[in-house]
Amino acid sequence: MSLSLHLSSNITLFLPAFSFTPLFCPNLTLPSHLFPCKINLHHRRLSRRHRRHGPAPKFVWRPTSAPCGKFQNLKNPRFSYYLMSGKGGSRCFLSRNACQGDADDFRDDSESEDEEVEHEELDLEDDDNAPSIDRWDVLGLGQAMVDFSGVIDDDFLVRLSLEKGRRKVVNHEERGKVLHAMDGCSYKAAAGGSLSNSLVALARLGSQPAGGPILNVAMAGSIGSDPLGGFYRAKLRRAGVNFLSAPVKDGTTGTVIVLTTPDAQRTMLAYQGTSSTVSYDAGLSAAVSKTKMLVLEGYLFELPDTIKSITKACEDAHGSGALVAVTASDVSCIERHYDDYWEIIGNFADIIFANSDEARALCHFSAKESPIAATRYLSHFVPLVSVTDGPSGSYVGVKGGAVYIPPSPCVPVDTCGAGDAYASGILYGILRGVSNLKDMGTFADRVAAVVVGQQGTRLRVQDAVELAHSFEFHLENTAI
Repeated sequence: MSLSLHLSSNITLFLPAFSFTPLFCPNLTLPSHLFPCKINLHHRRLSRRHRRHGPAPKFVWRPTSAPCGKFQNLKNPRFSYYLMSGKGGSRCFLSRNACQGDADDFRDDSESEDEEVEHEELDLEDDDNAPSIDRWDVLGLGQAMVDFSGVIDDDFLVRLSLEKGRRKVVNHEERGKVLHAMDGCSYKAAAGGSLSNSLVALARLGSQPAGGPILNVAMAGSIGSDPLGGFYRAKLRRAGVNFLSAPVKDGTTGTVIVLTTPDAQRTMLAYQGTSSTVSYDAGLSAAVSKTKMLVLEGYLFELPDTIKSITKACEDAHGSGALVAVTASDVSCIERHYDDYWEIIGNFADIIFANSDEARALCHFSAKESPIAATRYLSHFVPLVSVTDGPSGSYVGVKGGAVYIPPSPCVPVDTCGAGDAYASGILYGILRGVSNLKDMGTFADRVAAVVVGQQGTRLRVQDAVELAHSFEFHLENTAI
């Protein structure tokens, strides 16, 4: 016997009967007439209250005459970012000779040496020629921000009164204060973001017709017309993800300063920039109307007046038959925007991705509550729930039940990006028509394990190809 979850006209997920053993669902009893039972993802309980080429460039912050400073590229000083603070917010620009530098002088840490990517000149200007795609497999809507990451000690956080391990939204003055305090420290630049990590991994997993056609993956968000915006868009395009949103005229692209202490805890300072408002224009509406799945990043709730755009996107997505997935993103973000989260989750979400802490925050559970309990609770409101619990494994929840996914063996090197990779595995399984939740969760955990066993947050091209082919081989053998 099994419980089936009907995702669409051609996708049905099967929950093995053993998933409902007392170990995971002690209070769940299902009458025999519900086997097998189909659940339409668009029929939900509504709840408004609940809700490849070398290493990355290293930058050093060089204060100049106030209020201006710059990130200097240690490999090629011609290629440096100048950040200016003023009443209009911080601005970023490149000197003319910097723009004439070679592409190899500027890379981000998502590109590793062993990636099989054809070398091409990196154009920092925006490419307005959007690809002609009849239908996107996945469209992600989230914050488009460039990461500047560096290593600091605990004393640094104490001096600046920064709470360790948390994410904080800062203005341009606060960002400038931190950067001045980091005079002489090295930085790495990357087209960052949790959602972009997941989308790049998904695009690479689906880059070859293993188990199905090549996947078309896109992202929309808000970038400025500054060089950072061009950098972000070009890097995603090069990684296989089409960035659809046009740059905001005279806008500045958001940045995140990622401060990592020796114990591997990250403190993040997000500067949203003057362009960080997602407007639901005709272009975005057209993209949403031709996607199979819309993925919303939880960090969007930090942006002013974005809830209206998110709601409209969800309505149009469901109207065109698309699924809606939501990433929880961050505990502090959930705490600040709890009602907004549940406005979307309770009314529109078909899938939700969270780690154990985020899941508990969404449930208003204490730290004593188990991740299984949070998974089961959320699955009463969201048809498919994915909750990761670090080295302890993960859970996939549906209709009050939870399937436990044991952790894949690996030697951890860098845990950053593990949850993003896991989400890409779940999305890939759904798009490939995988019916067994255990198989899907196990594959997602394998993808995460590969990322944890490397330096950097992005799934490498060759690893993605090998994972996709091995998954196809596994599914073919189990079907025999």
